[in-house]
Amino acid sequence: MSIERKLARLREQSLVRSRRLVESPCGPEVRVAGKTLLAFASNDYLGLAADPALVAAAREGAALYGVGAGASHLVSGHYAAHHELEARLAAFVGLERALFFSSGYMANLGVITSLAGRDDAVFSDELNHASLIDGIRLSGAEKHIYPHLDLAALAAMLDACQRPGKLVVSDAVFGMDGDQANLPALLELCERHDAWLVVDDAHGFGIEGVDGRGSLSRFGIASKRVVYMGTLGKAAGVAGAFVAGPGQVVEWLLQSARSYIFTTGSPPLLAHALLTGIDLIEQGEERRRRLRQLIAQLRQGLNFRRWRLPESSTAIQPVIIGENSEALQVGAALLAAGLWVPVIRPPTVPAGTARLRISLSAAHTPAQVERLVSALMELE
Repeated sequence: MSIERKLARLREQSLVRSRRLVESPCGPEVRVAGKTLLAFASNDYLGLAADPALVAAAREGAALYGVGAGASHLVSGHYAAHHELEARLAAFVGLERALFFSSGYMANLGVITSLAGRDDAVFSDELNHASLIDGIRLSGAEKHIYPHLDLAALAAMLDACQRPGKLVVSDAVFGMDGDQANLPALLELCERHDAWLVVDDAHGFGIEGVDGRGSLSRFGIASKRVVYMGTLGKAAGVAGAFVAGPGQVVEWLLQSARSYIFTTGSPPLLAHALLTGIDLIEQGEERRRRLRQLIAQLRQGLNFRRWRLPESSTAIQPVIIGENSEALQVGAALLAAGLWVPVIRPPTVPAGTARLRISLSAAHTPAQVERLVSALMELE
């Protein structure tokens, strides 16, 4: 099929994606194409992306290190700021060692392809992030997809597996549904079957656990069987990601993860800024308290007749509309009213579950959330 026909088919199915040009810093109100919009679109959960302390730290980092790293970490691109950040992150999440990656996508590719190969088996929740799915494909390992959060199905798959190496992979907070994995139960299964547990905490780091230390902290998990990934462009407000775990595991990633070895190091000014970002997370309980209040306000105000608001106690609040075309119409009506809420369609989510993905931030106000609630209730 020609590319022209492929694009036409996307248009026919209401699946064409488009970009909006943002002309202002990330925040609850952004300027898009000259128009100010109230945005519920970003993953800036603590409102740190444009925080003055982070901006000042980035400027300081640029003065200290310049802009580019110049090479990969294993050539000449590993700076003092990178090294200090890795030590800070490992201590913050209570794990032995951490490795800083340029993005969460690259971190997940690196972890899975380094820990699993053709002789191994990987077990993945059906709603895991695309980066985990792609990492499994690239690894060449035997692939087992279990129904969302279905621990009984996962247990049966593990029982039947004869492969010597096993890897269980799960989001901690699922990015399109906002629900959470039962990490203690997953760990128990991994212990029973001598498997690694890879936890993608992209949407939990900075929010969950004591002082925002993440989902492992929330459940009190401390295990050498866990490999933990957290992103730094969401609650931490900057960019990049890290993988943390036992020292030997992290050393193996450094030696074998192609998405780490063969890419230029992240700008050291970002690592320098992230040191301040981790401090702000650690001191951010008031921000997390405000965020919890806004989540409760939103959920109390939305009482739909046709649409569905799934259970979620996180900043991710999906409104399931169903058909692609209706979801796009609702998104367009919100935009006309000055509200930016992303419309998420297949293949990002299962067919028939097109939705609005409301993302709340501690920087939002109760009045802004009430404006969104009123607009949605009028549109249903």
